[in-house]
Amino acid sequence: MAAPVQRWSCVGKRWVLTYVDGGSRHGRGAAIGFTSRRKRGQSSVAQQPLITAQKSRKGEHEWAAVVGLEIHAQISSNSKLFSGSQVHFAAPPNSLVSFFDASLPGTLPVLNRRCVEAAVMTGLALNCRINKKSLFDRKHYFYADLPAGYQITQQRLPIAVNGSLAYSVCVGKKPSQVSTKTVRIKQIQLEQDSGKSLHDEPRSQTLIDLNRAGVGLLEVVLEPDMSCGEEAASAVRELQLILQALGTSQANMAEGQLRVDANISVHHPGEPLGVRTEVKNLNSARFLAKAIDFEIERQIHELENGRKILNETRSFDYKLGCTMPMRDKEGKQDYRFMPEPNLPPLLLHDTASLPPGADPQQVINIDWIRERLPELPSETREKLIQQYGMLPEHSFALLNEVGLLEFFQNVIKETRAEPKKVTSWVLNIFLGFLKQQNLTVNESPVTPSALAELLNLLDRKAISSSAAKQVFEELWQSKGKTPSQIVSEKKLELMQDQEALERVCHTVMEGHPQVVMDVKRGNPRAINKLIGLVRKATLSRADPTVIKKILERKLSS
Repeated sequence: MAAPVQRWSCVGKRWVLTYVDGGSRHGRGAAIGFTSRRKRGQSSVAQQPLITAQKSRKGEHEWAAVVGLEIHAQISSNSKLFSGSQVHFAAPPNSLVSFFDASLPGTLPVLNRRCVEAAVMTGLALNCRINKKSLFDRKHYFYADLPAGYQITQQRLPIAVNGSLAYSVCVGKKPSQVSTKTVRIKQIQLEQDSGKSLHDEPRSQTLIDLNRAGVGLLEVVLEPDMSCGEEAASAVRELQLILQALGTSQANMAEGQLRVDANISVHHPGEPLGVRTEVKNLNSARFLAKAIDFEIERQIHELENGRKILNETRSFDYKLGCTMPMRDKEGKQDYRFMPEPNLPPLLLHDTASLPPGADPQQVINIDWIRERLPELPSETREKLIQQYGMLPEHSFALLNEVGLLEFFQNVIKETRAEPKKVTSWVLNIFLGFLKQQNLTVNESPVTPSALAELLNLLDRKAISSSAAKQVFEELWQSKGKTPSQIVSEKKLELMQDQEALERVCHTVMEGHPQVVMDVKRGNPRAINKLIGLVRKATLSRADPTVIKKILERKLSS
């Protein structure tokens, strides 16, 4: 067996040097995690099994990691932040570009009311203080997909500040071992998105698509209160659910509607914070966790070997599982922020400060938006636990998959089965089939009504559990048939004739005298073999519980 090797692992808030099973190492003395040889999908260090901790002087091999996030969420709006151009994913290149988006001379911005309301709603849901007066600024930088040479943002006085986001993270091996943590929110600001640069390597050219230029973004800045990739990924998932519940963003990371930049540094506990690096444009919660954990390991490894951490921007290569340098940030870029001269201060009101006789279409009332906030994910999970006696981890699973909670609730409405059984079928059987076929809930061939009917058959003992799974498979493959039709066609009904079942049990016992003898000698497994033989003889149409009762009665007589 290979000798254990040293690895860095996150224990609580600190990263400590530990020994892990040598079976997972790459080679003697290799720096695990810092080469391109890491296999795709391999677990991060934080998830490797700990064997023993190395004895050392206090603090000698302890590191504290500090992680902060900047999250850009695309606002769900029919038009862009400052122009009337439509917003549509995967539209033909440069087909949704107004004169303002292309920065033609003489064009002026017109603020989109929907985007402002979305920012206020998001701020309220995240416990922020909404600024009744906020300002727009120009952030200057030059890039091909930014035609104006500047981005309109809110650097000086954003629309919302000083909020918090509560999220849950697994603290043990069991899903039920969950801890609730809170990360502070520094600010939420409105800003424009840039266009997209498409690099054509074979032709050595870059193509520009301005469809995305000017689309409204919410930038949510999280304070550096996290210490590992799992915490950051959990916070982002919770924010994603909140945005989707509010309807302020679809937050589909695969379509670039939610992008994350992570700022990461390490230091010895009790010492000043270390030099931070930024990992840009992470579009998956799983990749976010991997990128952060890799970067923490890399920085610790560099410092342990006497090298310095550069203040730089890095990207994450998901194929290699490592971060790569993009550009250094040692010379701080001067964005030459200045007030946006074409936009006045954004003024919001509450009920107390609302001007008398104000036109509701011309003002935004913070209290009016607060009163209409929908139920948030944390409230929904608590309601599921209270109403159905559901385990916390099951409530998380129902909300994490888009459309799954609605599917579950529709099944509950139409079935007499216990909520616990419905939960089990939805999360284990139904969701398992979706994952296998890589389908969304809306693409499922099995409707809530069909599953409810199947569970009703199972609940009144018309079919067995194994037959129910067989029926579900048929439902998945053949659209248009009901569970009752499939049960009738396949002859899967449970035997209701008690006398016929007793005759089958008698025949099986006569045909297997040795097994009967084993049961009488006290072998507890032997009766299970008899039950299996009876079920085989009845083509799985007999209830195992009823079979067991009949066999026990006959064996004792």
